[in-house]
Amino acid sequence: MATQEVFLIRHGETDWSLRGRHTGLTDIPLTENGRRAAAEWRPLLATKPFALVLTSPLQRARVTCELAGLGGQARIEPDLVEWNYGAYEGLTLEQIRARRPDWLVFRDGCPDGETPEQIGARLDRVIARVRAVPGDVALFGHGHSLRVLAARWLGFAPVAGSHFLLDTAMMSVLSEYYGIPALHCWNVPRWPMSTGMQ
Repeated sequence: MATQEVFLIRHGETDWSLRGRHTGLTDIPLTENGRRAAAEWRPLLATKPFALVLTSPLQRARVTCELAGLGGQARIEPDLVEWNYGAYEGLTLEQIRARRPDWLVFRDGCPDGETPEQIGARLDRVIARVRAVPGDVALFGHGHSLRVLAARWLGFAPVAGSHFLLDTAMMSVLSEYYGIPALHCWNVPRWPMSTGMQ
């Protein structure tokens, strides 16, 4: 049986991501640079027969999916939205740490927003849906939530998402190694090679 590959694509650049502002549920568009970067995935993704394509309902992920050429087969998955930052929405890390110097979203969550346990639980539902599909899957989402998804895929607590840096318009692939959940590659800007397992 072929090994399932799960392609994680973070949305393209937005004005807030460019400025380092925490963008949870605020529904803002891609910049022109973000749109160009998203479209660069189209040639690669056109070569992959995906059994399932899911996208966050937020426009920055949906438009990235469309520009990458998979909008026609995508289904909206509410559990793929970004972390709900609550009172920290729109703030930079520097602004948050001026109030709380040791704050780490993956450990502490956000006041009036989500806890690590809450985001972990909803991304576990996404993982269960993905693992029930016989074939490759593409997920279009957001920086912090995709980092938690990777941690949960590997069997780690949500706090382990802090170890996976993920830039805008980057791709990562989750897979398995002889039945063990594995990370095939992470934070790739463009795909120069086949993802076939060796």
